[in-house]
Amino acid sequence: MKRHVPLWALVLLLGLLGGGAAQAAYDYRLQPRQIAADTWLLEGSTENFAEGNGGNIVNCAFIVTEAGVLVIDSGPSRRYGEALRAAIGEVTEQPVARLLLTHHHPDHVLGNQAFTDVPIAALAGTTELLREQGEAMTENMYRLVGDWMRGTELVLPTETLQPGVFEFGGHRLRLLALSGHTGADLAILDERTGVLFAGDLLFHQRALTTPNSPGLDVWLADLQTLEALPWKLLVPGHGPLAADAAPFVQMRDYLGWLDALLRGAAVRGEDMNEVIRAPIPARFAGISLTRYELIRSVSHLYPRYEAQALRRIDQ
Repeated sequence: MKRHVPLWALVLLLGLLGGGAAQAAYDYRLQPRQIAADTWLLEGSTENFAEGNGGNIVNCAFIVTEAGVLVIDSGPSRRYGEALRAAIGEVTEQPVARLLLTHHHPDHVLGNQAFTDVPIAALAGTTELLREQGEAMTENMYRLVGDWMRGTELVLPTETLQPGVFEFGGHRLRLLALSGHTGADLAILDERTGVLFAGDLLFHQRALTTPNSPGLDVWLADLQTLEALPWKLLVPGHGPLAADAAPFVQMRDYLGWLDALLRGAAVRGEDMNEVIRAPIPARFAGISLTRYELIRSVSHLYPRYEAQALRRIDQ
């Protein structure tokens, strides 16, 4: 005797199977890599935000200490933050004790929901920028990476960091409050291991972004400050880590070229459409997204250069 399965049961079954497949598809597959004593890196791609990568274009890290795990940045989504905590659990039985945010950009902070049981600390300026821009950035991430963002909501920091020495679990961390990338940028030097977590003040093999930069001169000064520190290993906000000064050399070269390009174009009276078509030097050909970020940087920065170069005739 044949049994007929009700249509509603088939629909429910297919929905459950489809939901499971969808959940499996949205898996960041995070693989922490130990880069120094007690120190682990989760390295993102150097691509742009896309549904194919779920926004995982960022470098996050954690330090396992006797006082618990110190996490540096939470990633681009709630799903990423949860995956990060799971990855930490695969490495150590120590509980997560604190989250530090390097700056307010969405790929670094939208995993905060997974860390609401611990203090979430940032510079005062970072918290203020998140209050001002966080909701809009979150909405934009939904547009850019789609269902990876399901359930993600903005969570603000709960503690304010001050620059100086921060002792945590046997690690002496030097906290630096800089401003070249967003106006409020935290860099962290672990003096015990020599690892410098530079956040997005340092990009490596990936073109830098400028939507909140107060000026390229400020950024160049910040790089000088960072390079003078007694670091042994550099963790940029984006791109591969380095044990030499190559990321600083590349950043200074690129920032110097970009500044000269914008300054010269403003003096010549060129419009934005002319500037974004400027030839990119061959030495930057291997840097990811150079043309894309040049176009964005022109829109962010060029009006300031024009204002400096072109004096108002009524003054």
